[in-house]
Amino acid sequence: MASTACSTSSSLIVVRALPLFLLLSEAFLQTHGAGMGINYGQIANNLPSPSRVVGLLQSLNVSRVKLYDADPNVLLAFANTNVEFIIGLGNEYIQSVPDAAKAQAWIETHVKPYIGRTKITCITVGNEVDNSNDTQLLNNLVPAMQSVYKALVNLGLDKQVTITTAHSLNILATSYPPSAGSFRPDLAEVIQPLLSFHSQTGYPFLINAYPFFAYKGSPDEVSLDYALFGSNNTGMTDPITNLYYDNMLYAQVDAVYSAIKAMGHTNIEVKVSETGWPSKGDADEVGATPQNAGLYNGNLFKRVQARQGTPAKPSVPIDVHVFALFNENLKPGPTSERNYGLFYPDGSPVYNMGFHAYLPEGTDIAYTSASGSDGSPFFSLIVFLAAYLMCL
Repeated sequence: MASTACSTSSSLIVVRALPLFLLLSEAFLQTHGAGMGINYGQIANNLPSPSRVVGLLQSLNVSRVKLYDADPNVLLAFANTNVEFIIGLGNEYIQSVPDAAKAQAWIETHVKPYIGRTKITCITVGNEVDNSNDTQLLNNLVPAMQSVYKALVNLGLDKQVTITTAHSLNILATSYPPSAGSFRPDLAEVIQPLLSFHSQTGYPFLINAYPFFAYKGSPDEVSLDYALFGSNNTGMTDPITNLYYDNMLYAQVDAVYSAIKAMGHTNIEVKVSETGWPSKGDADEVGATPQNAGLYNGNLFKRVQARQGTPAKPSVPIDVHVFALFNENLKPGPTSERNYGLFYPDGSPVYNMGFHAYLPEGTDIAYTSASGSDGSPFFSLIVFLAAYLMCL
């Protein structure tokens, strides 16, 4: 990482070469308000405090964050900010919250105390429950969602907070071609009432979609350029619809739309609750490199900025939460699981995402205080917060 000088005087802050950080700042500034959010996972023992993360995300102009729990420290830290939160009701609660009293108690404990100052806009009831072999957990998913929804209605929060759950692509039996997408038959008894819930409430259907997994599994058959949104790939044309796909993520999203349509629903929006690319992996995790991670996320940001829809839904801009904000050193599983972060825990960027940097590497730039700024006050604020985070 580039070194940083952190001396201050009454009107001077000197920042030494933060080109990659500023590069990331530009990327997020460009995608602000255009369907881009970020997953803030915390399975680590070396992450900065939530109050410091506030400064980092504000400097990047990130206004949408997804949590995997309802951490009160995070929700309190982001009080009175413009950041919108998706919070998580963990899988461990799914078998209890179908009880109306327990659902009400969860909302009273994890939502009501914070929602007046922190923008909680969505609750995910469980994460990738479809990957579970626990039949009881699966059977309780929709009743849990319905029960939490009723608790929100009782508190008058159902228009302010949506209810959904995040699925892995393992929920599909068929994903190719996209127009032939279908859900697994063994999940039909869960999927049909789930889709009815989404259709009746208008709440979105969330998927965790990772082209990396497809490439890692079949590197000789899947084009890396196709997986990375690259321009040097032939893409694929759906033989049924004749729609052309120049990247895998859009094909995955449209496969889910097709599966939903096959179940009789056309009014449910699909959003991407997780996607990303690891910067490091084990020997058998082909393609897990900083270069590929930078290309994937950088190209994705450009697509989101352009407010693109998928070939099957061109008028619906793709909505994405990137995984993840930080590398998480305690996540179990292969090395890649601990290396999806855009940032190291010390606040330095993991890789260059290919956007134009504000500063050439190795230069010293002096910024005066807002009263005597040579640049825009907002840009100076970005630099200040970057320096602040890296110095603590």
